[in-house]
Amino acid sequence: MLTGKKILVGIGGGIAVYKVAELARMLSKAGADVRCVMTKSACEFVNPLTFEALTGNPVHTKLFNLTSDQQMGHISLARWADAVIIAPATASLLARLAHGIADDLLATIMQVCEAPVLLAPAMNTSMWESTATQRNFNTLKQRGLYHIGPDAGELACGEQGAGRMADIHAILSALLPLLSDKPLIGQHWVINAGPTVEAWDDVRILTNRASGTLGALLADLACLMGASVTLVAGPGTPESHPGVLRRNVSTALEMLSICEIEAAGANVFIGTAAVSDFRFAKSHQGKLKRGNTAHMNIELTANPDIVAHIVAMSRRPAKVIAFAAESDHHIDHAKAKLAAKNADAIIANDISNMGRAAGNGMDGSGAGGHKAAGGWWISRHGEQTVIETGSKLDFAKQIIQHIQQMIEMEPREFNR
Repeated sequence: MLTGKKILVGIGGGIAVYKVAELARMLSKAGADVRCVMTKSACEFVNPLTFEALTGNPVHTKLFNLTSDQQMGHISLARWADAVIIAPATASLLARLAHGIADDLLATIMQVCEAPVLLAPAMNTSMWESTATQRNFNTLKQRGLYHIGPDAGELACGEQGAGRMADIHAILSALLPLLSDKPLIGQHWVINAGPTVEAWDDVRILTNRASGTLGALLADLACLMGASVTLVAGPGTPESHPGVLRRNVSTALEMLSICEIEAAGANVFIGTAAVSDFRFAKSHQGKLKRGNTAHMNIELTANPDIVAHIVAMSRRPAKVIAFAAESDHHIDHAKAKLAAKNADAIIANDISNMGRAAGNGMDGSGAGGHKAAGGWWISRHGEQTVIETGSKLDFAKQIIQHIQQMIEMEPREFNR
């Protein structure tokens, strides 16, 4: 996917610059045409000659350069790029980009850049968590810029916490969807994600450990690939790409209601949500007092099977994909669920995939991209394929590939 792609790498001034040198090398080795723009402070950490040697192209450092302005000025560089990576995206750089301060070449390029931009933040934990930095970062996300990381761990200053630049392999994985040819243009995908929450009283709830990470990644990827995407998100589901229509819900009944509305006539429905199987038969206002009670009997009532309801709709989606998170006999349980729900395919995975990992989102989702995930793709026609274990981002990519292949095999049914 990188062969012949034009990648502009904007390099901020931070200790993580040395990692960007390896990133530039990997991009060039993969066949990309790489141009680097370095801020003045970045040049204090690594000599521009390093990046010239790794990419085979001159490095741009100055806003006012007559030769560059005649041949490849800031406007031309912005229009030249298929995608932009800014790494490390320092606190200073995020602030200047958020406020439109065009005081150097990189910031000026970003004023006119229409190509997708991937930010890889890196800084001290205190700087990352500061109110100003978070405000600036959120402003850039709202404008449609993507992000990867930062990761948590030991920082160059010796402190522990969030602020490490994402691994370069993760940055490459996050870049690839931005270069997609958008094969899903014209399609409407509806995805539900996360847990549901059932209230017992105004304090206590019944829920589960689902994070919504996978559903959020699927929604973001489908959006980046051109689909019109609606994400029906349970509590705690990571943030979505600005292009995703997000409908936040809490209970299973709320999720069912919104899913039925949004999925009517859709091309694809993916049921990743870990919907509570039961809710309290009676909920209470205020807080129930424990008193001296040693035991208490609570009556539960079953929640509806959302995927089964979607399949049974008169205007059901062309393709309905279910999930089966199991602790054992994964394939057997998944096949039984597939038959019971009458879905088009089901993805079996292990319950260990539930729960949130350290933030490593491809975009605004903040999703835990490094947490390992894998499973099995099982179609109603008997197709059974292993989905190799990798990051949740890789897992999501493979799921979308399987859905695309299923659509290509059954085009008439898909377009009915």
